[in-house]
Amino acid sequence: MVRNAVTVPALTVAAPVTQAGEGYWQIAWRRLRRHRLAMGGLLIIALLVATAVFAPWIAPYKFEQIDLLNRFGKPLAPRHLLGTDDLGHDVLTRLLFAGRVSLLVGFAAALSAIALGTLVGVVAGFYTGLVDNALMRLTDIILTLPIFGVLLLLGRYFGGGIVPIVAIIGLFGWTTAARLVRGEILRLRTQDFADAARALGASQSRIIFRHLLPNALAPIIVAATLDVGGAILIEAALSYFGVGIQPPTPSWGNMLQNAQSYMWTSPWLAFWPGAMIFLTVLCFNFFGDGLRDALDPRLRL
Repeated sequence: MVRNAVTVPALTVAAPVTQAGEGYWQIAWRRLRRHRLAMGGLLIIALLVATAVFAPWIAPYKFEQIDLLNRFGKPLAPRHLLGTDDLGHDVLTRLLFAGRVSLLVGFAAALSAIALGTLVGVVAGFYTGLVDNALMRLTDIILTLPIFGVLLLLGRYFGGGIVPIVAIIGLFGWTTAARLVRGEILRLRTQDFADAARALGASQSRIIFRHLLPNALAPIIVAATLDVGGAILIEAALSYFGVGIQPPTPSWGNMLQNAQSYMWTSPWLAFWPGAMIFLTVLCFNFFGDGLRDALDPRLRL
């Protein structure tokens, strides 16, 4: 018995709409702009960086200037918008200059950690074998250490300035980037374009820098963005415990450390630097999450 054939209309699945001639980074930027939290975080980060750069021109006072007649001044005073501390320092001025230090440490430490992690990840992923095993075991050893305790110990002996703190954070902050980059290089080195480059006689350095690293930039950029917030948080913690940036140079961490003695009588001294640390780290996390989503072609925004 022959059954009557029933014609079913073909279903079509709409492909993601892209503009003609758009490249990978143009698509990523368009996707990022749709991520409201990421764009809000980016805007606040830009404002924070601008105020840090122009702090000497927009701060009402010099950060070391004291006014012993106006100690513990409350916020919203005519001459001191955010109040004054135990020595009569203007809190707004200290906050602006502390932002310069904290952001500088965050960016520099993240850059050094990403550079070291990228180097380790590329070498491990490209050469594999014994080199890969040795570098990954080193990574595992560092990951098993009580990192914050080690950072406190090193800060006690080598800290006190921006350069030592950046070096300490960068020295132990590269492991995540190394694992990410290694995974990407292991995946990319077996792709057709890498095999074609080898067949054409390209040198190892050319294969790495011309073909592999450019295609591994997405996770590196995301890791770098998230590392900035992490480095700012670590610097604040080290300074709070007295082994980070030392007075008279202000940072958000040592402002918190100084404010702990006056928590109940002058709570604004702890509120403002704490709020800046929270806001800055949160914005970098929002921006990093948005970048991750925008750079991942498997996700649709």
